[in-house]
Amino acid sequence: MNREKILFTLKKFGVAGAAALILFAGGAAGSYLASKEAVKTAVLNGEDKQVHNAAAYAQDVYTGNPIVGIVKSSSPAVVNIDTEMMVKQRAVSNPFQGDPFFEEFFGGDIFGGAGQERIVPQKGKGSGFIVSKEGYILTNNHVVQDADKIKVTLLDGRSYDAKKVGQDPTFDLAVIQIKAPSLPILPLGDSDKTEVGEWVVAIGNPLGFENSVTAGVISAKNRTLQAPDVNFQGFMQTDAAINPGNSGGPLIDLNGKVVGINTAIVPYAQGIGFAVPVNMAKQIMDDLIKHGEVRRGWLGVTVQPLTASLVEAYKIPVKEGSIIADVQKGSPADKYGLMRGDVIVSIGGQKVKNSQDVVFSVRNKLAGDKVKFEVYRDGAKKSIDVTLGDIDGVKSPRLLGRKLGTPEAEQKTATQMGITVAQNSASLREKFGIKEQNGLIVAKIQQGSQGQRLGLRVGDVVLEVNRKKMESVNDWNSAMGTKNKALGLLVSRDGQTLFISVGM
Repeated sequence: MNREKILFTLKKFGVAGAAALILFAGGAAGSYLASKEAVKTAVLNGEDKQVHNAAAYAQDVYTGNPIVGIVKSSSPAVVNIDTEMMVKQRAVSNPFQGDPFFEEFFGGDIFGGAGQERIVPQKGKGSGFIVSKEGYILTNNHVVQDADKIKVTLLDGRSYDAKKVGQDPTFDLAVIQIKAPSLPILPLGDSDKTEVGEWVVAIGNPLGFENSVTAGVISAKNRTLQAPDVNFQGFMQTDAAINPGNSGGPLIDLNGKVVGINTAIVPYAQGIGFAVPVNMAKQIMDDLIKHGEVRRGWLGVTVQPLTASLVEAYKIPVKEGSIIADVQKGSPADKYGLMRGDVIVSIGGQKVKNSQDVVFSVRNKLAGDKVKFEVYRDGAKKSIDVTLGDIDGVKSPRLLGRKLGTPEAEQKTATQMGITVAQNSASLREKFGIKEQNGLIVAKIQQGSQGQRLGLRVGDVVLEVNRKKMESVNDWNSAMGTKNKALGLLVSRDGQTLFISVGM
């Protein structure tokens, strides 16, 4: 196609459309020349800047390939990991055992002992990448978790035995180490700054094909995955091809920096892989190197779903979030001012829709992290900064044992919704194994009653109804006699408090 025909096409369809038609018709060389000519013509004619940019982008695509440079600079720091684990295996049974004729000619041990267990090596493969001159290598925990021997091979052919430094099953990350001179290092990026649609490159050893490269985009962020021993919110999703053996390898941006650690795939899908964001991996890696373990974050609250009944009963101005049912004394939540009845609506700037969001968010953070909680308290929004504690240094409170039974009518009682409550007394506390001295004790629950359906139990202590303290059976009768369409019960059970909402 000559210059005159090109100009005619430009006038008829516009520069961007012309470029697209030529790209479709020609090969790489024709595309480059056509794009270059389109840009030149557009500039001369003073046409729209967007048109110019579109054609310029087409030119950039064909004047160079940044992935080539990324692979050349990154590959030396990506390693192949071979593991060996000794496992018990039952030997094949001898179908001719006891046959004198067979044993005379072949011997009795041809099948290695009938049904006996033996120790055999089980091999595995994975990927990893070097993060320091000291030989620290970041990989997935499932790659090395049960390995008795770990062998690391570099791109240049050097091979070394590696030792485990630390493992974190929760986030499926591990750090191993080799001792070697002149090690290449792969720089770590900032996963928080990545964008959906951004190009990324995966390097690893899928199915034993060493140093394989795939490319794609970040398809989504903050994905939640649930699997045995892994329940993590925040995975990056990519369509860069990831296969068994890629595990532990890097996901690299166009700046040549690691933004994720390839971890999981959906086996029945195509183009759906997941990576742990490198910002999370950095924190975990530092803890593993320093302590050999991860110091998991601890808040010290019990949370419940924010039901429609609770929203109405407590006049809560939001419909999404999670309500704090109990605050452990001396916990970070207690220290920094979170209170029972607070409705958590965001953590660290991320919206909280339900109780699961709270659990995931806290568990995905580390001890010492400073986290901003936004809560509603008495209808007003508050912002509270909490420095998380170390969950490993906390002993879970022992559940109090209770003797279930029907208390004697030695105190005043009242019955509503199939629930019989009694005045709190020393004898009843001893009978039920209760330490709580306030509130009313649930003495009876009728079979099939509303109280039973709500999950109340004999021995529960009702502390409040719609924020009003229950100090006598008259308080209970008064609360039940109101015209509220919904009731919110604050209940003490086994040394902890929880909310139970009642739709009237």
